[in-house]
Amino acid sequence: MIIENQQDLTAAVLGEIERAENPRFREIMGAAVRHLHAFVREAKLTEPEFQQACAYIAQLGKLTTESHNEVVLISGSLGVSALVCLLNNGANGARETTANLLGPFWRMESPRTENGASIVRSPTPGAPLFVDAWVKDEAGQPVAGAEVDVWHTSSEGYYENQDPLQADMNLRGKFTTDANGHIAFRSVKPAGYPIPVNGPVGDLLRAQGRHNMRPAHVHFLIAKPGFKTQFSQVYSSDDPNLETDVQFAVTRALIGRYVLHEGAPAPAPDVTGPWYSLEHHFVIEPGVSRLPRPPITGKASGERPQITVLERA
Repeated sequence: MIIENQQDLTAAVLGEIERAENPRFREIMGAAVRHLHAFVREAKLTEPEFQQACAYIAQLGKLTTESHNEVVLISGSLGVSALVCLLNNGANGARETTANLLGPFWRMESPRTENGASIVRSPTPGAPLFVDAWVKDEAGQPVAGAEVDVWHTSSEGYYENQDPLQADMNLRGKFTTDANGHIAFRSVKPAGYPIPVNGPVGDLLRAQGRHNMRPAHVHFLIAKPGFKTQFSQVYSSDDPNLETDVQFAVTRALIGRYVLHEGAPAPAPDVTGPWYSLEHHFVIEPGVSRLPRPPITGKASGERPQITVLERA
């Protein structure tokens, strides 16, 4: 089509999309083009602004490495990741769900670990944490034989892949639910932490006067044939940033009670001071068991990264 005016342009692009064989591809790309062109018109995007946007997108790719994913980070910071999750779980958004974000720090091949064992694999400061979790189906029946991948930050706010001082796969482990759908493990209580702000995500947050904090949480990835793979995060009820999570991910179903015990005997004889416990129940839905592509594939080396905290205006 020879373009006579700006309205012709959108029609021309949509016409070419219709040539695609895959109907879902046509649906997605058609919607994307219609909304993208409408955005440009509504915002009255100037040429310098468009060039700046292209440079911004290119920088997202440049900063995505084997140990950091800037694209996933900005998706969360715009609420897109949480929206996709809520639309695709809980009977397609009709009811509450224990599903949540995968996040940018999941790694494949975390070590298989016996129920009740520790995932602390190198000296890690922090209060001991003892976790019990149960996996059930929609009828409330226990799901045995499910693989449950867990991971979280240290008490200093670093995932092991960010921190050369931690052992490879520290604070990560893979468990299998027993006949009661139960797993248990020992760790240290994670800290809330600031997401990295040395790239486009940091520019976005500063422009909005937002902080970059995530509330403390433990990640769970639950997989078993016959069930949709569920990603989840259980947030600490005592964290001050529950209401203003930079990734918009905290839901009522995933606020966990990290209970402080002082003076009570711990589940392990070597614990003599205060310790925490966490109990949580997950409900998984029927569907296809499929692991996602890992957002990272390796561990950072060199100097430990500096943590930068932005204040909320």
